[in-house]
Amino acid sequence: MIPAIGLALGIVVGLLLQPAVPVWLQPYLPIAVIAALDAVFGAVRAILDGIFSDKVFVVSFLSNVLVAAFIVFLGDKLGVGSQLSTGVVVVLGVRIFSNVASIRRHLFDA
Repeated sequence: MIPAIGLALGIVVGLLLQPAVPVWLQPYLPIAVIAALDAVFGAVRAILDGIFSDKVFVVSFLSNVLVAAFIVFLGDKLGVGSQLSTGVVVVLGVRIFSNVASIRRHLFDA
């Protein structure tokens, strides 16, 4: 549950500070957030499975964000940014929902 607490704390800090996102970073931010959420839900699932590793979480978090941002960057350079962004959202969305389903099964024995 530590990743969930960190996520909640980050949301509160973000709402209080209201940081400005540079214009050049705006296309990458939504994809980076989805990639980060995938790592967080994967961490919660790992905690419930009893296999959580903080090193794996940090590497997963950073690599998910960097790879997703790189795919969007590459799509922008190739002129197909929206298609690659949609692909990243679909793949990470499937992973997020899979992890949430596993978390639900753990919590509710269903």
